[in-house]
Amino acid sequence: MLIYQVVILAIIQGVTEFLPVSSTAHLALTHWLFGWDFAKPEYDFAFDVALHVGTLLAIAVYFFRDWLQIFSQAFGGSYSPDPELAKNRKLLWLLALGSIPVGIAGVVFGKQAETTWRNPYVIAAMLILVGVVMWIGEKAGKRVKDVGQVSAADAGIVGIAQALAVIPGTSRSGITIAAGLFRNLDHAAAAKFSFLLSTPAIAAAALKALYDLKKHYGGVPHEMIVPGLVGAAVSAVVGAFVIKFLLDYLRKHGLYFFIYYRIIFGIIVVALAAIFPFSGK
Repeated sequence: MLIYQVVILAIIQGVTEFLPVSSTAHLALTHWLFGWDFAKPEYDFAFDVALHVGTLLAIAVYFFRDWLQIFSQAFGGSYSPDPELAKNRKLLWLLALGSIPVGIAGVVFGKQAETTWRNPYVIAAMLILVGVVMWIGEKAGKRVKDVGQVSAADAGIVGIAQALAVIPGTSRSGITIAAGLFRNLDHAAAAKFSFLLSTPAIAAAALKALYDLKKHYGGVPHEMIVPGLVGAAVSAVVGAFVIKFLLDYLRKHGLYFFIYYRIIFGIIVVALAAIFPFSGK
């Protein structure tokens, strides 16, 4: 794979990982349409790991000060530059509570998520279904709560929603923002809580992938060092900008653009899969 292909895939990962449109669907379609695969399966696996490390860096760096405050407050510290977070000193424990469902789902359904569920019809169905759920969330939510008012019930329900993201095509941010709207969070609060909640899950997935890479392939192949570093760096930089964009966008607009995009994209995936063989990679 050429370096420009690495950069394009990393940009797609950085953009679609955080927008509510499903990174799995976009990467799968890109691989299929252009046939952009490395020469060996271990190279593909190593590059996937690099992209996920990049998006982890993006979200960890962007919310670094928030996480410092969250940990400080949880253990009685005084670091609290964000007055909204300062209203919820139990936020660390609520995020821990909300992280339990996706951990269970990953253990129970991880194999299916990487094999039988990774096909175009499942991806398309989830693109459309979650788009409909997002639309209902827009209509039903009262949007009166900020992150400082998140409760244990809110964290648990958004956490259960995040567990559905193991199904390809769902979109972690899409389903968790929708769940936040159902719990009457405003758009910005739903997105911020979604990103905070996703950080432990993305970190755990990245660590698991690194472990599997070491276990099955002996670590990062020498040939993948440069593509991996480029992919991680590009997806990290792009991801950070996309996080900022989405938070700013949702303060002024709703999810309707992404809802329509998901439904149209889902229909396109079905049409392409019906006409041409689709690997679902």
